[in-house]
Amino acid sequence: MRRIPDGEVGKRFHWILFQGEVFDDTPGLARVGDEPVIMAGFDIRPFAPDGTVPHEEIEFPELGYAEAALTSYEDFARLRAEGVISEGTRFQVSLPTPLAPLSTFVHPDARPLLERAYTSALVDEINEITSQVPAADLAIQFDLAIEFSYIETAAGREVAIPSHAWFEPLLDGLVTRAAAVIESVPAEVEVGLHLCYGDVGEKHFVEPLDTANLTTVANAIAAEVTRPLNWLHLPVPIDRDDREYFAPLGELADAYQELYLGLIHHQDGADGAHARIDAAKRAGLTDFGVATECGFGRGPAERTVPLLQLHAAVADPLPTPQID
Repeated sequence: MRRIPDGEVGKRFHWILFQGEVFDDTPGLARVGDEPVIMAGFDIRPFAPDGTVPHEEIEFPELGYAEAALTSYEDFARLRAEGVISEGTRFQVSLPTPLAPLSTFVHPDARPLLERAYTSALVDEINEITSQVPAADLAIQFDLAIEFSYIETAAGREVAIPSHAWFEPLLDGLVTRAAAVIESVPAEVEVGLHLCYGDVGEKHFVEPLDTANLTTVANAIAAEVTRPLNWLHLPVPIDRDDREYFAPLGELADAYQELYLGLIHHQDGADGAHARIDAAKRAGLTDFGVATECGFGRGPAERTVPLLQLHAAVADPLPTPQID
């Protein structure tokens, strides 16, 4: 395996929802609304400045990403020393872009006021991780999901989580905000992008019509950032075994060293995966890895080993890396 994440365990089990605790602990912010709004056990009522601290002076405490990563890296290093993890495999840290917590936990009117502070806090987390984990051991993946809610909402589609931007033009604004945190990662650290249409109860907030918007965002980011981009991962809905879904990827920028298609679904196993693999090949894709659509950390534990076996069943093995 080229990279292993820690699975977003503990309070991180539902992606960014634990960040509500961080907003709660930030001086100068207060919840909007009296009644909790519960999602997956978390209160997602939005926050806004309460007037006790000038909004330009609000500073977020530690977000928790660096603390979690450094704790997990100790386990990773121990397992590698024991021979459980192969030499040459990197430790993967998965992070959101600032847009996701801002969109989830900040009242729309306050997002322009808090954007700088939250982005700065996330960059601080990245700096802490990259200063403590050796670059040769580290890979950071940025998860872009809410970005596609903004794009699909603007296109007039019915989205389960509709999002309306506080900036324009939309694509430029989304890309500039993502690129700012991507560029903060030292070039020696691997960076990948996970493009996502959400995963709540194994459902997207809207099904992608094809890979056109995914390709557009990937290309725009590749044109914006100056550091290497090591991989790109994107979803493939279970019912898309047609070449038309994959065809826009023919225009994908060659900046991404590896492409991973999220075409593995536990519901239809190897047969379904092979059908989607064949469709990608019919669209002209010849060199890609396989994955689930959005990881599999929130599925039941008994599904994990069969999913790993399914990956092995449909993928060709990578050549053994040569370690100096």
